[in-house]
Amino acid sequence: MTEPVGPPDHDEAHGGALGSRLNWLRAAVLGANDGVVSTAGLVVGVAGATDDRTALLTAGLAGLLAGSLSMAAGEYVSVSTQRDSEKAAISLEKRELREQPEAELEELTGLLEQRGLSREVAREAAEQLTARDALRAHARVELGIDPDDLTNPWHAAWASFLAFTAGALLPLLAMVLPPAAWRVPVTVVSVLAALALTGWSSARLGDAAVRRAIWRNMGGGAVAMAVTYAAGSLLGAVAG
Repeated sequence: MTEPVGPPDHDEAHGGALGSRLNWLRAAVLGANDGVVSTAGLVVGVAGATDDRTALLTAGLAGLLAGSLSMAAGEYVSVSTQRDSEKAAISLEKRELREQPEAELEELTGLLEQRGLSREVAREAAEQLTARDALRAHARVELGIDPDDLTNPWHAAWASFLAFTAGALLPLLAMVLPPAAWRVPVTVVSVLAALALTGWSSARLGDAAVRRAIWRNMGGGAVAMAVTYAAGSLLGAVAG
């Protein structure tokens, strides 16, 4: 009767760990993608108005810092809210276990039944999991939360900051390093190649159509650069 107890806990831990890693990877890919597109649009737009390297570098660095800090702050607030919700749910579960243990045992039994166990096996498993660590069992089976591995807002903030910064550095360097005549072409090619890579990565992580994701990503970046370059050229012509 003890054999069915181990597998649900083992599978859930591995599934949860895998899901957490995939979420971090998706966040990193999306953060890098945002850094590429937003900074490329900014520096290409400025390049449409001026070929001054200092102006391009200043605009690019300002956009990089503003974007990375904004993403980090937003991720910190978002994940802090999620963490607060997880802690509140665990606190509520702890109180329910203290006040109505039999009802909670029956609830855990029902949840295990829904996972395919027979009534007898589910009851035995619920009793053993409760005896081992009732709060952990309910947190993981009922809430899908690991009490020892709550979401960390600082990790999320740093991950977003670094991913955006890494993505933003590509168009910034591509714009300021080459000679003036090559800046825009080199930046466009570099950005489209990077967007193809992030599109491929996001599609593979999400089990989506790779070709469609790549073209969609590249198309969005190309439109953004075309619009900002046209706007910069127009403003440069008016100012000149």
